[in-house]
Amino acid sequence: MTCLRRKITPGPPRCTTVSYVSIAVCPGSFDPITLGHLDVIERAAALFDRVFVGIARNSSKTPLFDLPQRVALATDAVAHLPNVEVVEVPGLLVDFCTSVGASAIVKGIRGASDFDAETPMALMNHHLTGVETIFLHARPEVAHIASSLVKDVMRFGGEVADMVTEPVYAAMQQAMAEKNLYIRDTSRKDEQ
Repeated sequence: MTCLRRKITPGPPRCTTVSYVSIAVCPGSFDPITLGHLDVIERAAALFDRVFVGIARNSSKTPLFDLPQRVALATDAVAHLPNVEVVEVPGLLVDFCTSVGASAIVKGIRGASDFDAETPMALMNHHLTGVETIFLHARPEVAHIASSLVKDVMRFGGEVADMVTEPVYAAMQQAMAEKNLYIRDTSRKDEQ
């Protein structure tokens, strides 16, 4: 709450109470949501009163999970954060930001290549509606985690359980088995 004082007429100043709720959007395809994503979302939740995790379709990617599955997995992953809501972004991100009253977009960046890729989008979003983009650097312990890498490692039989939540890991195992995406048999342990 902020107390604004303004003089309208001579006499004692009046005090008007104005409340301001800071709202941010953490956008992405989240296919699947990883612990790297979750780290950024948790940090955004500490910075803003309300955070929307905006899950969008990415026409340049073939998803492992359909949009309702991604929304459900992300909703489960952020259930411990009372000020975070997971929603589908049906069109332009800036239109969604305007519709929910968001003043900021929060993006996690792992390195220079992420920054280079995200900067033009941030500038365009600002040009279109004035929304600001805040870049949060990935913490070192999760900076190597990317959804595409997690899927590739799992596809080739590598272990990724420590990079995603347990429900996401189980859903990945099921989706990869159903879609026959494993490159080698992961139902057996390698002999040592």
